[in-house]
Amino acid sequence: MGLFSFLRFFSFASPRPARADLPPLRVFNTLSGTTEKFSPQGGRVTMYNCGPTVYDRQHIGNLRPYVFADTLRRTLEAWGHGVIQVINITDVGHLTSDADEGEDKVEESAKRRGVRAQDVATEVTDWWFADLDLLGIDRKKIEFPRATEYIDEIIAYVKSLEQKGYAYRTADGVYFDTAKFPDYGKLGHLDLMGQRPGARVEENLEKKNPHDFALWKLSKEGAGREQEWQSPWGVGFPGWHIECTAMIFKLLGKQIDIHTGGVDHIPVHHNNEIAQAEVLTHKQYVRYWMHNEFITIEGKKVSKSLGNTIYLYQITDRGYSPRSLRYLFLTAHYRSPMNFTWAAVESADTALGKLNRMYLELPPSGLPPEDSFAKDFYAALADDLDTPLAIARLWEALRDQRLSPAVKRSCLALADAMLGLGLSEPRKKMRLEVIPLSQLPEEIIALVDEREQARLAKDFGVADDLRAKVEKLGYTVKDSPDGPKVSKK
Repeated sequence: MGLFSFLRFFSFASPRPARADLPPLRVFNTLSGTTEKFSPQGGRVTMYNCGPTVYDRQHIGNLRPYVFADTLRRTLEAWGHGVIQVINITDVGHLTSDADEGEDKVEESAKRRGVRAQDVATEVTDWWFADLDLLGIDRKKIEFPRATEYIDEIIAYVKSLEQKGYAYRTADGVYFDTAKFPDYGKLGHLDLMGQRPGARVEENLEKKNPHDFALWKLSKEGAGREQEWQSPWGVGFPGWHIECTAMIFKLLGKQIDIHTGGVDHIPVHHNNEIAQAEVLTHKQYVRYWMHNEFITIEGKKVSKSLGNTIYLYQITDRGYSPRSLRYLFLTAHYRSPMNFTWAAVESADTALGKLNRMYLELPPSGLPPEDSFAKDFYAALADDLDTPLAIARLWEALRDQRLSPAVKRSCLALADAMLGLGLSEPRKKMRLEVIPLSQLPEEIIALVDEREQARLAKDFGVADDLRAKVEKLGYTVKDSPDGPKVSKK
């Protein structure tokens, strides 16, 4: 553990006495398929959250896991647990098939944009960090390792797996032999026998088993990769799955308490992590696996090909608070699918605005929240983070005529601390003054026009790049039924 990690370890994760007045915290463990009492292995909770692949801006579906992880962290801290939290940044090795075939997503994005791969990764990471800030996620409490910083560790682990007889070489890399790990597929109780070859990943005839996965990929001759490294097997780059294990081992240890991610990671990515890690350590890799469900948009799967991706900036462009998206997420249980509509965002923004006004207008008193409300509120969170019930309990307390304004203010303060709603912050005016196109500089007009053509052609990557150029020049552009609207930043 480096000095930076060492300081984080003690600055943000010092153990505190467990709260005896709170009900036992119970979480749903994907590994067992049951809700279990949570108990950390040591004085501090070690938590790893699967982070973004930084090849393009993260849409709102990509943001749900981080609101969930932040709410989980707040709950753990309220129960008296210190937390060491890591969210990785995948800046190499994630291929377009989400497995072992196709192009590297970051490299492909760089070629399409005509820039360096790390320039893409840096820009997209900055966009994502800005979204986390707007959603009320405190980045100072989190470490964000990048996969490219752990190449030496990855190579060492692949060598160890090969020496143990669990890895074999092919023409395009080094693969993990899943047949030698009898528990493969235990996460989510996968029916491996019922899956035909190529059902989960592109079929590779050199693989011993259809479920075997790449630990190290060799660069294709003439591919013109930017991010590649020398290794005992030749010049190449790490497989996606080994990256997470290497970062966890380095920053959190050989066994961790909690690993989170979207449900799409269960069949491939997380089962692969378990296999390679438990072969290396001969002990359980993760004690509690927690997964959030997908969101749909207007009842349809989020897909750039459908042109229905929505980003956080589009929510703020319409004048809504970015925390309204967080509030909307919390009105559904993290393990429940959720449908995003603009009507739902408007409703969430209205509700959050009412809570915000009450918090700022009611008199602070230092009084504790009303006992029955606090008990019910904590009980909801203790039951596998039932945030919809917690929010319902808050509204019940605010409508209770028996409670004084000062006590209601304390109830709001408790909910704000646990749910991260930003109630103590005055709502900022989000709508900006629109400037007629004829009054804009010619350079801005040209960029806005080019972006609109790209957007209509559903080339959303190019449209995002052009939007970023407009913003760097001091303007914002938002879409409307009447065409693009431009304002001064």
